[in-house]
Amino acid sequence: MSGLVADATAAPSMHNAQPWRFHYTPDSRTLALSADLDRALPYSDPTLTGLHMGCGAALLNLRVAAVHQGLRPVTTLLPDPRDPSLLATVRLESAATAAEAQADAQDEAQDEAQAEARDDGLGSLHPAIHDRHTSREPFTDQELPEEVRCALAGAARREGAELAFLTGPHLQFVLDLIQDAEGYSRMDPGREAELRQWTWNARSDSPADGVPDYAFGPRKRAGRAPARDFAGAGAVSGRPVADFEDRPHLALLSTPEDGPADWLRAGQAMERVLLLATRHGVSGAPATQALEHPELRWLLRDPVSGTGHVQMVLRLGYGPRGPRTPRRPVRDVLTIGD
Repeated sequence: MSGLVADATAAPSMHNAQPWRFHYTPDSRTLALSADLDRALPYSDPTLTGLHMGCGAALLNLRVAAVHQGLRPVTTLLPDPRDPSLLATVRLESAATAAEAQADAQDEAQDEAQAEARDDGLGSLHPAIHDRHTSREPFTDQELPEEVRCALAGAARREGAELAFLTGPHLQFVLDLIQDAEGYSRMDPGREAELRQWTWNARSDSPADGVPDYAFGPRKRAGRAPARDFAGAGAVSGRPVADFEDRPHLALLSTPEDGPADWLRAGQAMERVLLLATRHGVSGAPATQALEHPELRWLLRDPVSGTGHVQMVLRLGYGPRGPRTPRRPVRDVLTIGD
């Protein structure tokens, strides 16, 4: 069980806050995923959208790890309306148990067939779980092949989301919006304090969460790529300076609706996209700056279609994969019992 949870917690989360807790019930072979609200980010994530997406990414990793181990993860989102912090349950069935359940009732069999279709190909993503790291480095100008873009869009659709690559005026508009959002954030003392809370100096500190300074990436000298500067208003001694790409590859991840279940689906879609991108040699990083201001979110939508709710902006490209960042020990996030 600890191996499954270790794979789950390799997921990305906003500021690497790792806002999740797991509880395993042996009798029902069920893992419950709950939000750790003590790790919420009230300034950067006032709606808790990012918290749900991080937990959704961990849920996707858990499903991948279960399939890799020959198990069948039967997943239920928001199983208890009385407890909104309980985000999902995952019943870990063996292949034999799943076959027996299929024979019990036609309706249940149809539901399981749909679940199997969604899990198709998940096991092949397992090697990418610990290879995927957020990269805040410059990427090359190499185009993403059309077949890779289509594969990534297909991965998002399997999880109930849409992934659309930005071009032309829409790309320029989103880049401008992200730049404006960064400026707003730098003028907000609360946001700056929150950023300092979740960043640290690797030479003097060693927490198991947050973003260490070795993962900040270089300071941007030129280029339009939306690379968040985790140094904030401070400075990191010896930090290099680099030119980033002028026309970065940005993709919008969106869902038809905009509630907690949609945020969890979006988190799963994001992680499925990032794991598949890793398998294709493509690096990635979330660009959440504009999403952190609720009044700016709707401006990110496609101006032509105007549909969907944007949940994430992803920067993708060919370049360094990024360093591994710390994770909380499994013993700190997993409990076992009735």
